[in-house]
Amino acid sequence: MADTTDVSTLADGPGETGAGKAGAGEVGGPGGADTAEANGANSGANGGAGGADRRWDDGLIARHAAGHNGAGGVAVTVGVEGIDGDGGTAAPADAHQPIGGAYEGPLRARLDALRELVGLSRTRIEGTALAEAGRVLDEAATRQRLSSRHTVVAIAGATGSGKSTLFNALAEVPISETGLRRPTTSAPIACVWSEGAAGLLDRLAIPGRLRRKPLAGGDGDEELEGLVLIDLPDHDSAVVAHRDQVDRVLALVDAVIWVVDPEKYADAALHERYLRPLAGHAEITFVVLNQIDRLPGEAADQVLDDLRRLLDEDGMALGEHGEPGATVLPISALTGRGVGELRGEIGRFVQERNAAARRLSADVDAAAARLRSVYVADGRTGLSERSREEFAERLAGAVGAVATGEAAEREWLRNAGRACGTPWLRLWRWYERTRTPGGGAPRAEVIVEDELTARQRVEQAVRTVADDAAAGLPRPWAQAVREAAVRGAVGLPEALDELAVTAGPPSGRPTRPAWWPAAVLAQAAMTLLQIYGALWLVGQIIGVLDPGIIPPVLVMLGGIIGGPLVEWACAAAARGPARRYGQDAERRLREAAAGCGRAKVLDPIAAELMRYREVREQYSTVSGLRR
Repeated sequence: MADTTDVSTLADGPGETGAGKAGAGEVGGPGGADTAEANGANSGANGGAGGADRRWDDGLIARHAAGHNGAGGVAVTVGVEGIDGDGGTAAPADAHQPIGGAYEGPLRARLDALRELVGLSRTRIEGTALAEAGRVLDEAATRQRLSSRHTVVAIAGATGSGKSTLFNALAEVPISETGLRRPTTSAPIACVWSEGAAGLLDRLAIPGRLRRKPLAGGDGDEELEGLVLIDLPDHDSAVVAHRDQVDRVLALVDAVIWVVDPEKYADAALHERYLRPLAGHAEITFVVLNQIDRLPGEAADQVLDDLRRLLDEDGMALGEHGEPGATVLPISALTGRGVGELRGEIGRFVQERNAAARRLSADVDAAAARLRSVYVADGRTGLSERSREEFAERLAGAVGAVATGEAAEREWLRNAGRACGTPWLRLWRWYERTRTPGGGAPRAEVIVEDELTARQRVEQAVRTVADDAAAGLPRPWAQAVREAAVRGAVGLPEALDELAVTAGPPSGRPTRPAWWPAAVLAQAAMTLLQIYGALWLVGQIIGVLDPGIIPPVLVMLGGIIGGPLVEWACAAAARGPARRYGQDAERRLREAAAGCGRAKVLDPIAAELMRYREVREQYSTVSGLRR
């Protein structure tokens, strides 16, 4: 009878198969370690930082390989535990708890605002400027899908600082190789204090053969439950690949323990390349001065004080006085001095379960600081009412609104003169026109600017209003405002030319006021008096009427003098209506030109300014100004 074996274990994330027990050679016989390493490496490459495929399949994944034995063809199901290097009993499937968790409170609002900010800015800001913000959003989404019950802490330091010794001291078991040969640590090594961190380790691309537990046969101290401790290669290693691994892992872990020694604690490479740029991450940073057993007397305190001074210069407010900042401790990993205190600090830090959120919040702060120059204006922004009025005034000048109004006023006065003037003066003017070559009815005088000059004035008006609107804006948004103005100005001169024809004074004679008929009748009466007096005088001369020269002369003088008086009075009365008529014609043309300029230039500018104000509000949320 064929034997049937069914062994089921857990895999906590993608790439866990063969990641843990394979390290001890428990899967696949002698070749299990190699298979597990390949699986872990492939999984890490697919899920690690910078991988093109950022799709994560986290949670409880049971992988079953169905096979048939040669004896009876009975299936054998084998499951492989994912993150642990030295084994451990498999947990039942119903014991799994969901991993990950949604971000809450201000961090969630800031991430939402950052996502909105990037979306609104893609067409205005270069992709390189938004790259860091995009990376933060990607890492936030990735970290959210991974275990929220674990805190990933990396131990980093220079060559010979004692990182591996401290790593082993915290694990209380020799895991990382130590010695005089440099570099000792060539790849990141992980020590995990509890189950369920495989996805996090896959993200760091740590193969299964380099994943360990702190104690053989146990999970270590309860205070460190949930800790994932990573021993990194030297950040100043002569091997470029080692430095690249340090930079890659430091961008993904939740916290960092920097190990410095009395000889290299002031190393410029450490402070300028890491500590100073990561000053905003001080709350998730531990700095331990190792090898204090080598310092005699008060030398340890003096070196520690100098280290604190350097950290202050780097911008890391130290946390021992209550303010948020880095934690600084003196230890001796070799003798164990101070290691217990460090374990306690790490334990409290891990049990708070918010290291990932604090790291992400610091990343958002850093991304916001880098984006400040493209979102924060130098002063007050926007288009003032004065700039709008000046733009409309320049367009009115280009379209000849003032000249059109003056011409309309003169045309109205001429019509008044023709209607209310004396017949003899009008007859004389007609005679002068007929005897003058090319004479005819006078036409309204309209001053039309040269086409090139008018176009230049329109272009100048557009440039001026665009510069006023872009004043104080960050460079990308100022450029967007100017481009919107230039696009809108296409065809603006031609549109203004059409307005000069359609929106100018109406063709034909202007409307007459109500008093014009009375003035015409008065002028006609004066003319009739002149004719009547003349006929009366002629009748007396030829003897038809009784002699008496004074009455007909007085009648004629009354008509002769009254006609010009009526014309003068009408001209005086016509100035007000003529002025209003000209102003009305000018106003219509101004409003038409202003409306055309507003639709083609000012509205696109206002849309860009509105977009900037919107992204500025989002940036305020991202930068934490509203926290």
